[in-house]
Amino acid sequence: MTQASEQRTLTVPDGLAGERVDAAMARMFGLSRTRAADLIVEGLVRLDGHDVGKSDRVLPGAVLDVTIPSTVDPLEVVPEIVEGIKIIHDDESIVVIDKPVGVAVHPSPGWNGPTVVGHLVGAGFRIATSGASERQGIVQRLDVGTSGVMVIAKSEHAYSVLKNAFRHRTVDKTYHALVQGHPDPLQGTVDAPIGRHPKHDYKFAVMADGRASVTHYETLEAHRFASLLEIHLETGRTHQIRVHMSALKHPCVGDLTYGADPKLARRVGLERQWLHAVKLGFTHPDSGDEVEYESTYPDDLAAALEVIRDAH
Repeated sequence: MTQASEQRTLTVPDGLAGERVDAAMARMFGLSRTRAADLIVEGLVRLDGHDVGKSDRVLPGAVLDVTIPSTVDPLEVVPEIVEGIKIIHDDESIVVIDKPVGVAVHPSPGWNGPTVVGHLVGAGFRIATSGASERQGIVQRLDVGTSGVMVIAKSEHAYSVLKNAFRHRTVDKTYHALVQGHPDPLQGTVDAPIGRHPKHDYKFAVMADGRASVTHYETLEAHRFASLLEIHLETGRTHQIRVHMSALKHPCVGDLTYGADPKLARRVGLERQWLHAVKLGFTHPDSGDEVEYESTYPDDLAAALEVIRDAH
């Protein structure tokens, strides 16, 4: 991604004689001292044609040349068609999509890859304007590394109805997960609060002071190295299934962040967790009908499952 930058040249006025370069730049260019110091460190500042250190002093009449890269807003929605996003259903009030792996739902700091919101804007969908600007119309989320079915609100009415439905847990969210080993019992409920991991802020963990989190699971297939589970979520915490399965000592196959075996991940050819949102059921915000949408396993998960089924 090329960043546009602005070239500025100013002459040091008498009033700033003897000031440090970073302080003088902050005054002359309207930058913060920190930003000015960063630009100096990055070699983007020249004084009378020479490189400078931030604590060098300036003399009146000296010429400051500064290259200021324009900062890109990490939350800006960039309209772009994302290959692999499938539209399962589209009407006046909602759009239901099949999200591929590697796509975030909306922009966030630290993520510069494709997003669902960017795709919908790029494809000409009008989505609800409720919610923060980068999350407009978003009533639910799936992790970047999780694929499957999700709904986005197009009308303001649909946004408030669906937001409420998710909040009151009346949406039926069904996932399939391939987990290591065999959960005992074969079906059960994990009721364990989840909070941010105390040591790694990109992870979550079962924490006494976390938010209430409830996961119901049942075993569909048990194989030598792994079991295929059907999972229903009561709550929708970030990474909930991954954290709960890891807490049971049965992490999702391929989920290296939460303790999966890297050898098994390589053996089944996975570079992400085996977790897929297969079904979403809710009351349609306009018609009031009960609707249900499904998504089949993507190629990487289907292939990994075959390897597990064939392993003796």
